[in-house]
Amino acid sequence: MNREKEIVKISVIGIFVNAVLVVFKLAVGFLSNSIAIILDGVNNLTDALSSVVTIIGTKLAGRAPDKKHPYGYGKLEYVSSITVAVIILPAGLTAFRESFDKMLHPAEANYSAISLVIITVAAVVKLLLGRYVKAAGKIHHSESLIASGTDSMMDSAISLSTLAAAVISMTCSVSIEGILGVVISVFIFKAGIEILLESLGNIIGARVDSKLSAELKEFICKNPAVLGAYDLSLHQYGPERLIGSVHIELPDDMTAREIHGLTRQITEEVYKTFGIVLTVGIYASNTVNEVFAEMKRALSELIGEYPEVLQMHGFYVDTEKMLVYFDLIIDFKAKNRAEIENDIIRRMKERFAEYEFIMVLDSDVSD
Repeated sequence: MNREKEIVKISVIGIFVNAVLVVFKLAVGFLSNSIAIILDGVNNLTDALSSVVTIIGTKLAGRAPDKKHPYGYGKLEYVSSITVAVIILPAGLTAFRESFDKMLHPAEANYSAISLVIITVAAVVKLLLGRYVKAAGKIHHSESLIASGTDSMMDSAISLSTLAAAVISMTCSVSIEGILGVVISVFIFKAGIEILLESLGNIIGARVDSKLSAELKEFICKNPAVLGAYDLSLHQYGPERLIGSVHIELPDDMTAREIHGLTRQITEEVYKTFGIVLTVGIYASNTVNEVFAEMKRALSELIGEYPEVLQMHGFYVDTEKMLVYFDLIIDFKAKNRAEIENDIIRRMKERFAEYEFIMVLDSDVSD
């Protein structure tokens, strides 16, 4: 299945459905003098424009990597999502201004039975469209489609609210058009902000999904030779392009030939299973030695006194140089990282004076 073609096809369906709804809603809105219906139609227009931007962004993001951009153009999909937000936000502000004025100076709306039928049908259509587009977005890992689908389902709720306002106006002769318009405009603006923040987060570099991180480490550790997987770092160059690295802990008596074969195997299996291009580094783990085991236990107990320390790994003792290596992951919230490092090294040095300790502070980039 061609991801790009599927996204374009779904977006075209969205454009067609929204264009039809725009025509009907604007016609009904102007004929009935309903600001709520008019704004609902404008919201559908922004949805149609969003689908156009999604198509353009998907096409551009699908370009093959080249010398200038060796990781491809996948992040352009996030740029297209930001463009969608830029379309939505002014629409929300305009809707708020017009609705607020209508709330201060209410005018009677003239609904007809046909207008109520159109609003009801529109709500059902947008609900079905939203569920379809959102489900497709999850299948094809398209944030733009997921955002469009969520927005469509929200539009369905807005249309139902408009219908409720119409019924209240017809039965009770009370106009809540302006109030409802303000509520709709807030929803429109909120959707734009959420799309903008999520897309900016992905461009800046969002934290890898915790579930994926755990699954990937567990998958790697299924190999009997691997004693642990650490320092997983994944970078996203588009919704379906992940590149990263991981360190695996191996016995220090393995040969270079064995390590080469193992890391190749892990790289290939990870790509086949997860579609992730992964570089595998190694930590050596001392073979059974009671002195080293005691030293590692002492370090683990010491680290337990520091709640800011999330993990210790990469422990290795070089007997020739009398050096002890280990890495620590410290919580981002910790303000005294250097102080913690110096304190741990000082206390270990007091207990094992003949050794020098070399510690690397890692960032908490994945769970």
